[in-house]
Amino acid sequence: MKSNRGPISSDGQGPKGFIRPAKLATIDAKPESIEIDLHRTAVIVVDMQNAFVSKGGMFDTFGWDISGARGVIDNNKKIIHAAREAGCKIVFLKMSYDPDYSNSGGSESPNWYKEVGLVMMRNNPEYWGKFVTEGSWDEEICKDLEIYPGDIIIRKQRYSGFAGTNLDAVLRTFNIRYCIFTGVATNVCVESTLRDGYFLEYWPIIVSDAVNNAGPPITQEATLWNVEALFGWVITTDAFLEAMSSQERM
Repeated sequence: MKSNRGPISSDGQGPKGFIRPAKLATIDAKPESIEIDLHRTAVIVVDMQNAFVSKGGMFDTFGWDISGARGVIDNNKKIIHAAREAGCKIVFLKMSYDPDYSNSGGSESPNWYKEVGLVMMRNNPEYWGKFVTEGSWDEEICKDLEIYPGDIIIRKQRYSGFAGTNLDAVLRTFNIRYCIFTGVATNVCVESTLRDGYFLEYWPIIVSDAVNNAGPPITQEATLWNVEALFGWVITTDAFLEAMSSQERM
């Protein structure tokens, strides 16, 4: 018999080795419904920071379309609130380079030439340090998404939240197996993180109306098709909220 002994953190989710009783919920999903243990579930909120969703942020400054951000922010608020109430872990990821860009990869890295923030700043030197850089307003999580004690914030310097970070270690510490993905951009950082999570044996679930793409609509469609067919499950905000509401009625 497994021992449940061990210290418990203030939010009820203790360090690795502490097992909470299962709290099962079934979510209406594509290609089929999926049952998850809410006590082993994390909502991975990808790059919902000023750079990509706020007026005056990097995307807005350079004329990228952020018109879809409002609906995505609202749905993220609903999902995060319901998930917290249900006992899920909330993890915020954000693109955030050190001020000296020593973690950017440098000129011998493809990241230097392809990561959007680095490209924009390199092409417009007056913006060095103002975008996706630690300590800047641009890298902060947008003010609409309140961060609570017990939430986790992980800085990343690559499109995938698992690349060069401690995300995997954090999730395993809290005994997480199911990852619900929201945020931006659907076809870039969300999909990159989701794919890596799949390869690490996490169960990936993407919320189709709580993510927003970069580029033409086909990029959103392609990611959702990839997830549904090959990498995981696709749900809606309403489906998630209904599953949480069903838990409350039990």
